[in-house]
Amino acid sequence: MKRNMIGGLGVAFAACAAMAFSAGAAAQAKEQFVPANGYWVGPYAPGGSGIFGGLIDYMQMINDRDGGINGVKFSGGKCETEYNNARGVECYERSKKKGPTGASVIHPLSTGITYSLIDKVAADKIPMISLGYGRTDAADGRVFPYVFPLITTYWSQAAAMVKYIGTKMGGMDKLKGKKITLIYHDSAFGKEPHGILQDMGKQYGFDVQMIAVAHPGNEQQAQWLQVRQAKPDYVILWGWGVMNTVALKAAAKIGYPRDKIIGVWWAGAEEDVLPAGDVAKGYIAAGFNVSGANFPVIKAIQKHVYAKGKGEMEDKSRIGSIYYNRGVVHGILTVEAIRKAQERFGKGQPMTGEQVRWGIENLNIDAAALKKLGAEGFMPPLKVSCADHEGSGLVKFQQWDGKAWKVLTDWIEPDRKLVRDKIEASAAQYAKEKGITLRDCSKEK
Repeated sequence: MKRNMIGGLGVAFAACAAMAFSAGAAAQAKEQFVPANGYWVGPYAPGGSGIFGGLIDYMQMINDRDGGINGVKFSGGKCETEYNNARGVECYERSKKKGPTGASVIHPLSTGITYSLIDKVAADKIPMISLGYGRTDAADGRVFPYVFPLITTYWSQAAAMVKYIGTKMGGMDKLKGKKITLIYHDSAFGKEPHGILQDMGKQYGFDVQMIAVAHPGNEQQAQWLQVRQAKPDYVILWGWGVMNTVALKAAAKIGYPRDKIIGVWWAGAEEDVLPAGDVAKGYIAAGFNVSGANFPVIKAIQKHVYAKGKGEMEDKSRIGSIYYNRGVVHGILTVEAIRKAQERFGKGQPMTGEQVRWGIENLNIDAAALKKLGAEGFMPPLKVSCADHEGSGLVKFQQWDGKAWKVLTDWIEPDRKLVRDKIEASAAQYAKEKGITLRDCSKEK
């Protein structure tokens, strides 16, 4: 990305601000440092600011309501990555040794940055959560012990999309002879679903057309002219940032029905559809969290954070939005992983990255736990293990009605065997190339 995207910030992207999640937290010996290496400027700022807003607010709430985890409070610092791989690596290097035990966990919020950090986090023994993004085969924890594409991966999502389309057509057998076009962001993120869609196309007899859109996605006229010529039965929109709004407007211009467009969860937020206006009505997107401010967990943040004059979101109307709530999901998983680690390694003590890694790998957030956390229906349950760093795979589909997202389905399972077999084959190839010996999960406790 161009340097001028950050305007007057100059080289400030590299400076991790000394921002504590609560006043005085940084001065305490019992402090859990969680860096906020993200992006608040540029074409992807709505996603970065919303998600990190929810994450930071949730940890602030845990500090103020609960006094942290057994007396250990959270602290953190912002570092601007601009959704740029090199800057993401620089922010990681600057933040990894901060706090009494170093960085607890890394949230890159970028598939490209995730790829760039895989070897580094393994060497530094710092877990990396790529929640709903990143390298899909990292779900095989035997090969990638420090990478956690939690809840659901891109391959699970793509498989669930095909399953949803098949259901709409009256059954998976009805996909034979049909055509699905993938409009994708021309990046590592956009290329993730290619293999699984091609495999499912062969399995069910439908054709897959791939059309790339260059960053940031402001120009798509040529791509949608291809769609008009191809006349696909469905379009999968694998977009990010401004690309999504432009795609919906371009689809309207050629007369392609929005209810035949299914977006990736990075194309399914309010910030994607509101700028498109009425032409976004009917558009469908996948998701692993829902919108809404009436959940107990969001009300707790409003009570313990915003009612006290704190909070990350200057625009409070974004509280309860898809991106903000997704950040709260990040917060829940981060906090509960650290809580789990304390149960084994010492309550009331800040955890090291290696200890937090164990906590993530042993997360089990079932329906009862979600209810206790105030997140019932907010996100799917998950159970992580040594071999399975995804832990769920569940996806919901929702539709924009012009004012809000309306949930269309319950949690949908992908073709687990197809996805898992592909994950293991890809991870095994990676292990062979890197000379990695697979962990024996039977010996893990």
